[in-house]
Formats: sequence, C-alpha cells, structure tokens
Amino acid sequence: MTKIDLDAVTATLDKLPKLYSGPGGVAGVMLDGKVIAARAWGYVNVDTAQPMTIGTRLPICSISKQFTCQVLLATLGEPARLDGKVSAFLPQFTGPLPTVKQMCDNQSGLRDYWALTVLQGAFAEQPFRREDALPLIARMKTGHFPPGTQYSYCNCNFRILSEMLEAETGLALDVLYKQHIWGPAQMKTAVLTADTSRPEDGVVGYEGSDATGFFPAENAIYWVGDAGISASLSDMLAYEAWIDATRDDENSLYRRVSAPPCFADGTPAAYGYGLSREMIAGLEFSGHGGALRGFRVHRLNARTARLSVVVIFNHEADAHGAAEALVQAAMAQNPPAEPPLPDGWDGQWIGPNGLLTRLECGRNFAKLRHASGVERLTLAADGALSSPGAVLARGATGVTLTRPKDNTEAMLTPLAVLDSANAAEIAGHYHSPELDASMEIEARDGAAYARFTGLLGSGRMERMAPAGLDVWTVATRRSMDAPAPGDWTMVIQRDAKGGVGGLTLGCWLAREVAYLRV
Repeated sequence: MTKIDLDAVTATLDKLPKLYSGPGGVAGVMLDGKVIAARAWGYVNVDTAQPMTIGTRLPICSISKQFTCQVLLATLGEPARLDGKVSAFLPQFTGPLPTVKQMCDNQSGLRDYWALTVLQGAFAEQPFRREDALPLIARMKTGHFPPGTQYSYCNCNFRILSEMLEAETGLALDVLYKQHIWGPAQMKTAVLTADTSRPEDGVVGYEGSDATGFFPAENAIYWVGDAGISASLSDMLAYEAWIDATRDDENSLYRRVSAPPCFADGTPAAYGYGLSREMIAGLEFSGHGGALRGFRVHRLNARTARLSVVVIFNHEADAHGAAEALVQAAMAQNPPAEPPLPDGWDGQWIGPNGLLTRLECGRNFAKLRHASGVERLTLAADGALSSPGAVLARGATGVTLTRPKDNTEAMLTPLAVLDSANAAEIAGHYHSPELDASMEIEARDGAAYARFTGLLGSGRMERMAPAGLDVWTVATRRSMDAPAPGDWTMVIQRDAKGGVGGLTLGCWLAREVAYLRV
C-alpha cells in the first residue's frame, strides 16, 4: 500500500485557488480506488455567481482521446482492421499513409488540423462545423515526417478515428462511450458536447489573468473523437475508480490502452492510444491533459501506486502543474534545489525541421521556445540543460537538441538576432500547393503583417517580426483551438539570383508548409 501525506495533499488543495488563480476549478485525489480529498471552488459563471461544484460538467477536452481509443479496442479489436480505410480521408496524400495504430500513438506525421485552420483563413471565434473538418483534412498531400518515425501531437488522427468508428459500428460516438466506458465506470452525468458553443450546466470558460482581468472565451467549434466530452469531477473520479478496480485485468480497456508503445524502429515511446507517460516523484504515471479556449484539465494515474489526480479549471492556468503539485504533496517530496546556470547559453537557432529555437536564461532555469509552449530547463549533472521533454547539450561542433518523447536529435544552426529587416522585399502574394491556400504579406512603414486566406475565409492581419537573416516570426496568439500555435517560423527561400522565390512556414504542430511567390 502506498503511503501518502494526506495533510500535505489537503494543504495543497487549499492553496490551488491562489496558486492557479482564476474564476473557478475542481480537483480530486484518489488512493486505492477511494476518494481521499476533493475540492470545488469559485464560480461556473462570475456574472451570475453560479457556484462551481464537484457535479458541474466541464469540458475534459483532449482527455477524450483515450476514450475514443478504448472504444476502438472494445468494438473492433486490432486497429489494423481499419488501415485500409485511411486513404479515403487523405485522397491527395503522396507519401506512405499512416496506420491507424500510428494515428492513435500520434506518430502519423500528419499536420494538426486545428493549427492549419489559421493558415486556412479562420478567425478564432468563427463557427467550425462538423462538415468543415474532413474537407480540410482531405487537402493534405504530405506529412512533416514519415509515419512511425517520430511523435507529434495531431488532433486529426483522432477525428479520423471517430469517423471510422461511427461508420464501422453504425452507432454514434456518444452511444459507444456510454456502452463501453461511461456505463461500466459509473460516469453517470458524462455527455458528448461536440458543439463547444453549447456547453453543459451553463459553464463559462475564461481567458485572461489577474493582470489583465478575466473575460469569457468565445468557442464555436465542433470537435468529436479528438475532444468533445464534458464530465464532472465526480464522473472523472468514478473513471479513476473503475481503472483501479480493473488494474490487474490484462483484458481491461484501460490496461490495454496503457500498454507501453514504441516507434517503428523499436524505440520506446511515451505516447500511445491517447495516453502520455511521465515520471513524477519517482512514480510512473499515465494520463493526459486538455485545453479549450477558457479551460484547462489534466488527469494522472499511477497503476502500481494506485494514486490518481484530476484537475479541471474554467480558465487557462497550468492544470498539469497543479496535478503534479498534488502528486508531490502526496508523496511528501519537494523539488530538488536547482543549481545556477553557467553563462553563455542564451541564443537562438534554426533546427532541421525549420523551427526557430530560442533560449532565455535566468539564474536557475532557462525558458526554451521550440514546440507548442515554453519549456523550463534546468542544469543537469552532465552540464546539459534538460527537462522531461528536451535536452540541450553543447559540444565541440555546436548545440544539439534532443527530444526523447519526439524520438528526435538534431544539431541546431546558430541564428544571429536581427532587430530589423526590409519587409518590403518579401511583401507580396504567396500560394501553398500543400494547402491550396494563400498568404499576403504587407509592409507598412517598417512593420510587416500577414493575412491567410483559404478554405475557411480570410483571417485577421497577423503581426510579423524579423528573427534573423531571412527568418521571420508570425504571431498567432488566439486560434480556434487552445493553446494557440504561438509563433510560426517563416524561412525565406531565395532563387539563384538572390530573389525571393518562396518560403516555408511552420509551427511544431504543422511544420515546413511550403509557399511559392506568385
């Protein structure tokens, strides 16, 4: 039996409203299949003062992915049975198609369709209907890496899977969820809320912070399979209890989806069947986070220790950080002291995937900007800077970035910082054959802006800034999905005479999309 510090858990729960400030939230901790502590604080809607409760249904966002994968195993068995169906969703794809298992493990190499909505001209607040998804996905012609070789988060993997499941079974996805998971797990109030403009229980999600104030987030997208479920804390703790009750049954759905995955070359992977794996306080956890504009959620389960944590906010604070803090408290562990960083680490680079990599160092930690968010790196015993997801090492030939979860290691090319550049030189119209979409770059009195036009309309003017020689960033702070893709890296491509012939544009979720100047 795992020994925990219940007083520390209780104290940490009491601190969550202050440490992760916002309109409201819920959190719970389970041990040995029983709830040992739970909290609900704040308000579902600050205007009406409707209180948050453990029975309030909130979007659990991408946690829904593991439910979709469990339904796959429950109804169809081996994912390979559906491999022949993938091509129908990607009729223009020119490379090797991913298998369904690679899609479940986020190893498909497909670019994320929510990130691509930005390049297809969408506004963050506009409706995205169910019928909008498949035509957007069907335009994909290439991936940003060969299937099975790397990891990259991609929501359309699970959107395609949901369409397959409904077609193969003849049943709606919510019926399948109820039959195979919600019913057996006693998730009595869980519901599929695929239309985010119609949340359950009057719940409001909030953007902003204490510094800016909190304001309602406008959501109008339809998502299913990749997300869509709403559940209360009571529902989610019932789910954790069901997982615990079936923990020793090798045929149980959660035991099957939590089997260790691997890449095509046999290298162990950290993500599979909609579940991520990580070590916290010396324990191995499976779990997942989730985000919709105005909401953040995370759940963690340690099967051997029989410890589970669930955190849901109706604002955009760090739900994973809160869940991790509860685990640390339960195990009576304090994070180790962080040694000071040596000088000379600050800088920026371009990687082989065409993404700008920036490192900003403080006294004891560095902020790495490379993937979809800021990663916190500290000094390791071997002199490298590391986090669970990234390692930066300096050698005789330069700086190497290793991302174990992504199954990648690359030498980075130094990029000198450029504070100004001739925006007029790159101004003009560009077209992407990959997306069948366009981009207009406009130069105005030294400033530069980009507007994307495509399947979903003509988007807002996005701010551009020079980063280095022939490298620009395009800022996207708000998009249909959350978190937004952040800064896109634009790399200018020159012809033999030095003229601008095109460019590549990418973020971690959708890398190296080629554009030609027209």
